[in-house]
Amino acid sequence: MSTRILVLYYSRKGRTAELARYGARGVESAGGEAMIRTVPPVSTTVEAIDAPVPESGPPFAAVADLESCDGLLLGSPSRFGNMAAPLKYFLDLTSELWLKGTLVDKPAGLFTSTGSLHGGQETTLLSMALPLIHHGMLWVGIPSTEPTVNTTRTGGGPYGASHIATDWNRTISEDERALAVVLGERVTRLATTLSAAGR
Repeated sequence: MSTRILVLYYSRKGRTAELARYGARGVESAGGEAMIRTVPPVSTTVEAIDAPVPESGPPFAAVADLESCDGLLLGSPSRFGNMAAPLKYFLDLTSELWLKGTLVDKPAGLFTSTGSLHGGQETTLLSMALPLIHHGMLWVGIPSTEPTVNTTRTGGGPYGASHIATDWNRTISEDERALAVVLGERVTRLATTLSAAGR
């Protein structure tokens, strides 16, 4: 049975979704199965209920998707240096998994996109890491031994994969694509190793 990696993200303009697809390619190139899921926008009406499958794109995530995965790739655009509210809302619903220790020792990698060079990429990645650390997950970054971390002039770095959405970088750059793939591969390899060790 192949290693199952949940690729969970929120995206408004499509850039974070594109990074998710490259991360999923990395999962598959390392022999894993990528389960791509998104989350709905936060409604201002408490009673509003979204259908489990949006009109386009991947289905909305359920807490059970986290329970059944061997590892996680988590992505969000930056909102003032923080993860977007829809992703935070979803993570806030995972207390039951925390109580059971379901996610302990599962590896997780992070990705984000910002509208400017100094738009808060690293703090956004850190904000996504905090609930995962409380869950006992193992944060997987991109080491400096990966050459593209040291040569990228756009997004990507030790904290995770990222994209800078500016006039001079309108599409996901070659370096940003490469680092998203590398992150997917690393999370999958570690998840496979940990699963084989009985974790």
